[in-house]
Amino acid sequence: MAGKWQKFAVDARRRLSITRTVRSEEVESYIRPLANKGHFIVYSIDDRRFMVPLAYLKNPILLELFRMSEEQFGLPCNGPITMSCDAVFMDYVVSLIHRRVQRC
Repeated sequence: MAGKWQKFAVDARRRLSITRTVRSEEVESYIRPLANKGHFIVYSIDDRRFMVPLAYLKNPILLELFRMSEEQFGLPCNGPITMSCDAVFMDYVVSLIHRRVQRC
């Protein structure tokens, strides 16, 4: 009986260490404050992080999203910019702008 209990305890410790590792990696990827050179960071309404090239700032779609975000959340002074759309829509917008930039 003691042998089974020890095996159970070892398995439980393994599960806990794996869970802690995954969570710490998720936290590190979420709180990275810096963007790559020539990019800026925005977050979707569901807290997904997007690194967008600075060249996209002139795009009217992105400018409208910034305006809508300002109306909904106000101007951030020390926090991240949160767009007023979900991650799926933000993925679509970035891919749409990317295709348009490549054509020019």
